[in-house]
Amino acid sequence: MTFQMPERKVPKADFVAAEASPLGFAISQVDSQTLAMVSAALDTRRLRLAFQPVVLSGDTQRVGFYEGFIRVLDPTGRAIPARDFMPVVETQELGRRIDCAVLQMGLNTLARHPALRLSINMSARSIGYPGWTRVLRQTLKGHPGVGRRLILEISESSAMTVPEIVIAFMHEMQKEGICFALDDFGAGFMAPRYFRNFLFDMVKIDGQFIRDADTHPDNQVMVEALVSLARHFDMFTVAEGVETVPEAEYLRKAGLDCLQGYLFGSPTVKPDFLDIAAARRS
Repeated sequence: MTFQMPERKVPKADFVAAEASPLGFAISQVDSQTLAMVSAALDTRRLRLAFQPVVLSGDTQRVGFYEGFIRVLDPTGRAIPARDFMPVVETQELGRRIDCAVLQMGLNTLARHPALRLSINMSARSIGYPGWTRVLRQTLKGHPGVGRRLILEISESSAMTVPEIVIAFMHEMQKEGICFALDDFGAGFMAPRYFRNFLFDMVKIDGQFIRDADTHPDNQVMVEALVSLARHFDMFTVAEGVETVPEAEYLRKAGLDCLQGYLFGSPTVKPDFLDIAAARRS
C-alpha cells in the first residue's frame, strides 16, 4: 500500500496576503489618488491645452498646424504629466470626460483663431460616448468652417478595436471637412485591407523610427517603406519626435511633408499664434 501525505490546505488568508502584496497595494493607492486628482481637476476646470508646432519640412520656419495636448493641473497649479494618469483613466468614464474636455478646448481655440489649423487626439471609445459626439456636432453647427481646420488623430491600436465603427465615423465627418491622421504609424498592426478602407488624410510616423534615422539603416528602411505606403494612398506624411538637425535633414530628403518634435518647439500653453493674434488686435 502506498502511503500518501495528506494534502495541506492553504488558509484563505494566505491567498489574500499573496494577492494584496505591498507593491500591489501601493500601486492601487497611487491609482486611486491619481483618479481623484484628475476628477477634481475636471470638476474645477483646472485644464489647459499645450500646443506643439508641426512645421513644413521644406521650410521649417513655417508652421503647417499645431497639435493640442491636455494639461491637467493639481491644486497648486503644477501640471500632472499625462503619463501619470492616462494609463489609469483611458479605459474609464474619466477618460471619456477628458476626451470631451480636450475636444471642447480645441474647438473653442479654432473658433477664436480663424487662421489656425489644429490636431486633437481621440480614441475609438470617444465615438460611442454621447457627450463627445454632442460637443463635436454642436460646435460644428454653431461655428461653420471650424471642421475644415480640425484634424482628429487616432492611433492604429485604437482604430483597430472597432474598425467598422471608426470607418463609418470618418466617412461621416469627412463630409464636414474634418481631416483624420493615423497616429503612431508603424507601431501597430493594422491589416492592409483596413488601411485602404480607412482612407486617412495623414499619417504620423512613430518616433521610434525617427530617432537616429540619419544614421540607423534599419530605421531608414522603415521610414522609406512607410512613406512609400502613404504616398501610394495619397496621404500627407508627418515625422514625430524629431530632435536633431541631421534627423530633420534626412527626413526632408526622404520625402516627409512635415516634421514635429522638440527641435522645432516643445508643447506650450503660450504658443506663437496667441502673440500674433494679440498683435493684430492691438
